[in-house]
Amino acid sequence: MTPADYDFHLFDLDWTLVDAEWEYTRTVFDRVGDRLGREFSDREARVLWHGLGGSRAETLRGMGVDPDAFWPAFHAVEDPVARAEATYLHDDAARLLDRVGEVGGPTGLVTHCQEFLAEPVLDRLDLVGRFDAVVCCTDETGWKPAPDPIEAAMRELGVDPARHRGYYVGDGESDVAAAWNAGLDAVHVERVGHDERGRCVLGDRRVRRLDELVGGDGRIDAGRSGDDPLGAGGPADAS
Repeated sequence: MTPADYDFHLFDLDWTLVDAEWEYTRTVFDRVGDRLGREFSDREARVLWHGLGGSRAETLRGMGVDPDAFWPAFHAVEDPVARAEATYLHDDAARLLDRVGEVGGPTGLVTHCQEFLAEPVLDRLDLVGRFDAVVCCTDETGWKPAPDPIEAAMRELGVDPARHRGYYVGDGESDVAAAWNAGLDAVHVERVGHDERGRCVLGDRRVRRLDELVGGDGRIDAGRSGDDPLGAGGPADAS
């Protein structure tokens, strides 16, 4: 399974292609905590930032935090310029994107990262020209793991999974579920490790580095999880 095997290419953004320096993440959760009157430990911040353990909405409720209060506070304290300056492109992601550019084919981005945050990141990292379509999920587009935002990207790219072969790469189980729900192959990149995540996320292909997809070695799963893909996440499960 390499990019050359496919007609089009779709990617998640945060924690798949890019990540932010820990100092920025810690500052964001300190400011959110100030607004909510609750401190977040380093572990809680990391779990929420990376979406470890599944749905962030359920994780927040388990922490005793109302998701409807958390997300407005979270987005209110995020500084687009500061986040862009703190964000870096994974080196293995850069190599994969270079390979995708070499083999060609429509390329898109589907992310829960909001447009006001995603655009400065893409601009600063010189990624704007890498993608023919960018879908930042909203209530109108729908949220992963529903297929709607991926289907919106495919419409913009002019591709149809019934006639063209495509895949979606993401770091979370909602990414894998969204890909399958949209009729695409799913690639899961495990950035934090199964032990820290607390579960093993299945996919058509599982890798620890995205440059494994360039043509090197990598593990291909024999099958998919028996769980219902649509049970994997929700609107507040931003990634």
